[in-house]
Amino acid sequence: MSRPEHFSQAGAERYAALWARAGDALGFVPMSPDETERMLLRHTITLADALLAEPFRPDPGRIVGRALVDAHFTAPEFLDETLVTFGRSFLAHVLPSCVSSAGLVERAITLQAAIATGYARALRDRTFAQQERISQAVWAARNQIEQALRASEARFRALFAGAAIGIGIGDMEGNIVEVNQAFAEMLRYTVDELREINVAELFYPDDAPGMWELYGELLEGKRDSARLEKRYYRKDRSIVWTDLAVSLIRDEEGRPRFTVAMLEDITDRYELQERLRFQALHDPLTGLPNRTLFFERLATVFDGGSARVGVCFIDLDGFKAVNDSLGHHVGDELLVVVARRLAASVSERGHLVARMGGDEFVILIEDSDGVDLAIAVAEAALAAIATPVRIDAHPPLSVTASVGIVEQSARETTPTDVMKAADTTLYWAKAEGRGRWALYDPARSERQMIRSALVNALPAALERGEFTVEYQPIVSFDGGTLRAVEALVRWRHPELGTLPPDRFIGLAEETGLIVRLGRWVLEQACAQGAAWHRAYPEARLVVSVNLAVRQANAPGIVEEVARILTDTGLPADLLQLELTESAVMPTAGEPVHSLRGLAATGVRIAIDDFGTGYSNLAYLRRLPIHALKLAGPFIEGLRSGGIADSASLADERIVDALVRLAHALGLTVTAEAVETTEQAELLRALGCDTGQGLLFGAPVPADAITPLLRPFS
Repeated sequence: MSRPEHFSQAGAERYAALWARAGDALGFVPMSPDETERMLLRHTITLADALLAEPFRPDPGRIVGRALVDAHFTAPEFLDETLVTFGRSFLAHVLPSCVSSAGLVERAITLQAAIATGYARALRDRTFAQQERISQAVWAARNQIEQALRASEARFRALFAGAAIGIGIGDMEGNIVEVNQAFAEMLRYTVDELREINVAELFYPDDAPGMWELYGELLEGKRDSARLEKRYYRKDRSIVWTDLAVSLIRDEEGRPRFTVAMLEDITDRYELQERLRFQALHDPLTGLPNRTLFFERLATVFDGGSARVGVCFIDLDGFKAVNDSLGHHVGDELLVVVARRLAASVSERGHLVARMGGDEFVILIEDSDGVDLAIAVAEAALAAIATPVRIDAHPPLSVTASVGIVEQSARETTPTDVMKAADTTLYWAKAEGRGRWALYDPARSERQMIRSALVNALPAALERGEFTVEYQPIVSFDGGTLRAVEALVRWRHPELGTLPPDRFIGLAEETGLIVRLGRWVLEQACAQGAAWHRAYPEARLVVSVNLAVRQANAPGIVEEVARILTDTGLPADLLQLELTESAVMPTAGEPVHSLRGLAATGVRIAIDDFGTGYSNLAYLRRLPIHALKLAGPFIEGLRSGGIADSASLADERIVDALVRLAHALGLTVTAEAVETTEQAELLRALGCDTGQGLLFGAPVPADAITPLLRPFS
């Protein structure tokens, strides 16, 4: 069968020879060198095919591991040499063009573990078979002891002494009666030394309590056998992991007499599993626990009944700029330094520091004693990060971070909610500036959730017709005649009730929906204004509509307004468009061009909230503006009830100057937020043309404006 182009036949043969020599160096091999190489070459090709197969499966690795045991390559060190040789040389010899492929390296690690698993399972099965034969031999010897004691004893001794696994016999007090050589070598004692030892001296004290209970039930005769993985001390006090099978030997009357223990050394397999688990739960760059281990620990905190829990969610400020300007290798080095500093900042407190990914880290505070502790941890982390970092020959890097802090009762929240709150709070800290922390505030979070819900509901609300337009009267100070109305949009929210513009206009501007919403309001207001004009033509009622900055900047705004006027039949001079100062300030570009185009259609242009923006009076004479609407704060500051102070006198002088200036430029002036008769009288005396506010009427539906127009009929 042809092999993929990545496969090297010569390399496979060299690797098989290298593998065979590794086995020869360990002593007896149950095949000739040529037979060994041919067999290992077949296994080499099998492993290469498995690595390149799509989809990838590790099963061939387990098959090869089992085949090695089946071929009697069972020397204790042979698996070690096989795994080491595979890890160091397989890709370089057999698949040389793929040696740098990260994906293939990951497959090779998985396949390496599969070889170990297959080998260990085959050896275990082989051992179990031996154990079964030994057990049968022991029982046969017991049953036939009177007829063939010597033959039975010889057979047992042969099996006992020659078994590849450790076998030990102890009495019911735990004294070791007999062990074989494999048992002694496993624990690095001599056979004679073990005969003088109680088995309890070999036990590892930190074994799970269930293991001791299991062993106690065996000694009491409550069970005849037990199987478990257990640690033992060697003579040098190092630890060996074993697969232990213990059987109870009873006398003729059924009383417990001896225990027979059979041990297989699984230390290498256990350490391999631990290495793989460590890799799965730790970040390869920084060595910190990864998000998987963090969430395991966080879940443990909630399951363990901790009263309070704290989380500090950390994100480096401007880390992308480091990667973009200095390279990812510098960024990686910076992350390593930050990780080391974060771990050191909380090492004495015992808190968990984990890397969540990218430049995000998190500190878990178990059994928190309050917000002050969480803040102290966050400040310590910020201080540790803030020290400039020198990497290679680059100038020292100044590093800052933002931290979102959550500290809550564990009984009142969940791991998911804690992390969601931490992420939200980190966003607050980022928005407020660099190098600072923010503490989670449920009320603020709820406000943001409502705001987000409104943003998401806006498009559908417009489609469902949840918006309506109300109209506020604009009255002449000279005679109190109704001269105009301002169209104000309202949102009849199905859950929150009627919302004023300040609750959603800003959101509509952020999302761009303001263009559609503004067009709809303009269409509604013009249609209503045209209806009033047809019914009461003598009133010459002007309809004033707010035009957002995005609308003024939108291409085709002039044509759109002209179309709406044509469609509704409203005379152009009865439509007034209100824009803020920020919308008309540019002296070149689309906004000014649009204003001149709009003015050319005959509509009136008014500056809304005049005095709260740039207040650059120069543009008043250059742009086609017809009216100014004085901002509410000026009007609110005017004296009332005959009481005057320096601030109110200053406001009065400002209003007087603005009215005079506007009139000098041929503009009319409307005062907003007029609430008292004293304010109205003063504004009339200052020459202000019209006013609007609660004194003249709040915004009302269109049918409430109609009665005010009947005197004109």
